[in-house]
Amino acid sequence: MIRLFGTLNTFTSVAAIAIGLAFSANVQGQAWPAKPVSMVVPFPAGGSTDTVARAISPRLTEKLGQSFIVDNKAGATGTIGATFVKRATSDGYTFLVTSLGPLVIAPHLIRNMQYDALKDFDPITVAVQAPNVLVVPAGSSYKTLGALVAYQKLNPGRMSFASSGNGSSDHLTAELFWQQTGTNGTHVPYRGGAPAVADLLGGQVDASFQNINAVIQHIKSGKLRALAITSAKRSALLPEVPTLAEAGVKNVEVYSWQAVVAPKGLPDDVRSKAHAAIVAALNDPRIKEQFVSVGFEVVANTPAQFAAFQRLEFARWKKVIETGKITID
Repeated sequence: MIRLFGTLNTFTSVAAIAIGLAFSANVQGQAWPAKPVSMVVPFPAGGSTDTVARAISPRLTEKLGQSFIVDNKAGATGTIGATFVKRATSDGYTFLVTSLGPLVIAPHLIRNMQYDALKDFDPITVAVQAPNVLVVPAGSSYKTLGALVAYQKLNPGRMSFASSGNGSSDHLTAELFWQQTGTNGTHVPYRGGAPAVADLLGGQVDASFQNINAVIQHIKSGKLRALAITSAKRSALLPEVPTLAEAGVKNVEVYSWQAVVAPKGLPDDVRSKAHAAIVAALNDPRIKEQFVSVGFEVVANTPAQFAAFQRLEFARWKKVIETGKITID
């Protein structure tokens, strides 16, 4: 009886293993996706990148028949989440939805990075982009960009510029602006865009280059005055606001952008299917209108176009950071 029990127990264990292996093989053999997909956002919930991820995830779920789940892994200017994705299996079940920071800015500011931004990810697409707007409080004496630049030239370092943090898009836009105009200001970093805008509204700081989606409502309500925009052409949301180039400051065309990447080694068929589904979600009329209404422009480019764009942005911000001797300490 003991031997029979042992034989039966062994048979049951072997059968269970065989069933498990068969199930695993079946999942792996199914067309992607065969299980829920994680969309890692390397920032807290509520920000621009999180908003983009949460806008497209339900559409991907509808289109592909599996849940696309947003997973916020914030910290270290986005590099914690990016490192997590870099280390994930490249099987199409983990993607990174990120801003430009972890991909083209942080590598020049953080020592001992745990990933190579240009080599450790497979680009899928740049989802959206948005220009920054140079804004001042409504009560500010600066009515034009020319007046602001003239003051800075006469008073180096006197004007304060708020940003959402060291190494952020709005911080580096200000640095590039100073480099191109031969001026200088005082950078005032905050822990996020919300407190920076709050102090700007209260007049505690003089100016800021903020993402258009973060300040459009305050400009429309008259609480902030927009002096110029960093886009190549005027925004349909702010047709009366000149571009920096129109106002006399060249080579400060800047966009903040959000993109989707995967761990290096994603199978070609999975990448093609994921790219097509994400582009379709971005161009869904309901989603597109949601983005456009707050100043985002849908990009939805190809992986090759994204890779070329990332290399250009990587080199550009490296030069700005080195020229300005910028650190995050």
